[in-house]
Amino acid sequence: MSVASGAVSAPMMRLHDTPRGDVVTFDPGPVVTMYSCGITPYDAAHVGHAQVYLTFDLLQRRLVDLGHETRLVRNVTDVDDDILRKARELGVHYLDLAAEEMARFDANMQALDLLPVYGEPRATSAIPDILSLIGSVLDSGHAYVAGGAVYFDVATFPAFGQVCHLGRGEMLELAAERGGNPGDPNKRDPLDFVLWQPSAPDEPSWESRWGPGRPGWHIECSALAMRELGSTVDLHGGGRDLVFPHHECETAQSESVTGTTFSRHWLHVGMVGLDGVKMSKSLGNLVFVDDLLKEWEPMAIRLALLAHHYRSDWDFRLGDVEEAAARLERWRGGARGPAARDDDAVLDEVRRCLDDDLDAPRALAVIDEAAPTRSPARAAALLGVTL
Repeated sequence: MSVASGAVSAPMMRLHDTPRGDVVTFDPGPVVTMYSCGITPYDAAHVGHAQVYLTFDLLQRRLVDLGHETRLVRNVTDVDDDILRKARELGVHYLDLAAEEMARFDANMQALDLLPVYGEPRATSAIPDILSLIGSVLDSGHAYVAGGAVYFDVATFPAFGQVCHLGRGEMLELAAERGGNPGDPNKRDPLDFVLWQPSAPDEPSWESRWGPGRPGWHIECSALAMRELGSTVDLHGGGRDLVFPHHECETAQSESVTGTTFSRHWLHVGMVGLDGVKMSKSLGNLVFVDDLLKEWEPMAIRLALLAHHYRSDWDFRLGDVEEAAARLERWRGGARGPAARDDDAVLDEVRRCLDDDLDAPRALAVIDEAAPTRSPARAAALLGVTL
């Protein structure tokens, strides 16, 4: 895929970092390692998913434009409570369900012109890595075995909360909402979280020194991130709903073993809603990318997402795509019009917008202003929009 090349003089990228709560300098080395939490493939990708992966794509494009080599890993959670429950309901093997939905997901992301990722490993590919990591957490004194499960002991990790900066009450509330099961009687502390758990009779199971079972939710991402990218990554992130418990727990279990920073920078994307409620598979209030692609050109869908700053919460409406389709036609008219001329100033201004916390809406406004008389093709290409 063609990506605009060349960088403005002495560029300085600034991105919001969740633990610091501010927009700060992001200045990685020549090779940038990034990890984005991927999907659990038990249903189609919705607009909220697309917003997250488009954000990482936009960041990757600008880093490549600046001359970096990017290594973006996006995992696939192909074994957890959700996919096993859905496979049970459908009467299919969970890996068959995962294969079907991953094929659809990959087709959706390709249609939206996302750059290829460095790696897309599956949780089930990492069972030996997961078992080894859990063993290390236990050996370091940060975990315990109870009721056939292995739990991380948050009392042994004083920095717990360093990513989310939430109070204990808020963490307990979110843990209950997001599958943390604080009422588990086997836990020493309600905030302790599962590293390994016994499997139900109809669930997949792997042998371990703590008994047969399957991984907890958080451990796979630590194992995969460290296997693919090393003990420290430059940037990690996903949807903002993953800050706690998922990313907090990832950090604790990783740093308890390595003794080093797990991620230098945390980037989180806002929530996309429908009628004022966050889109989620559990609520069923979803707008699927697959369905939008049946009615709209992929570039119009991409532009509709880019019209919202990645950190903002927003409600999807079909009018967003209609407006994006009209914008796309205006840009194309500018690119092909007899008065259009190539202009480095447009591209450089879009670069400055992206360097300012990936301000895509402002970048779109820059191209809107230029399109009547100057060709926006190269600036649009930097945003992944083909004219």
